[in-house]
Amino acid sequence: MLIGVLALQGTFIEHYNTLNKLKETDPDMDVILVKNKSELMSVDGLIIPGGESTTIRKLLTIFDLLEPLKKRIEEKMPIYGTCAGLILLAKTIISEESCLNAIDITVRRNAFGSQISSFKTEMLIKEFSDEPIELVFIRAPWIENVGSKVKVIATYQGKIIAARENNVLVTSFHPEFTDNLSVHKYFVNMVKKTLTK
Repeated sequence: MLIGVLALQGTFIEHYNTLNKLKETDPDMDVILVKNKSELMSVDGLIIPGGESTTIRKLLTIFDLLEPLKKRIEEKMPIYGTCAGLILLAKTIISEESCLNAIDITVRRNAFGSQISSFKTEMLIKEFSDEPIELVFIRAPWIENVGSKVKVIATYQGKIIAARENNVLVTSFHPEFTDNLSVHKYFVNMVKKTLTK
């Protein structure tokens, strides 16, 4: 099983390091940074990191990865987007053209405020863990609406911050900036289930 992290811009090293911690206890798993089409085609699951969604969008086009990535998602490859990744995967982005149209959600960029409004909190999210986990929000988006097939995984102050539709998982927060591995483990299990079908 090969998990990729899109490594064009953003927090890809943090995701890569987190997955490598999981790899220590999972001999069937390997991790690569994805920067080109052949690497994209080789992975069983992909994480799109936080960062600048407009920059990642431009780089996907420049490196001819946009259409191949859409195709992989249509083929039901598991994909997980954090923050900017969530924005890129959304079907509708308020005041902006959508990109990957992978999950039926409407997203508001920078909804929790600017860089100086970034914050941490702890929450119990049963889908991910039986213990409270630390959530890091950095210029984070929130989800305003979801389609009928989307499962809402978590809300914070009445705003949706985690959701899933089939093979697509998204969170407003950055688990890669914490020591907790539960969200990444959840995603790895999504990939495993796909491979055993």
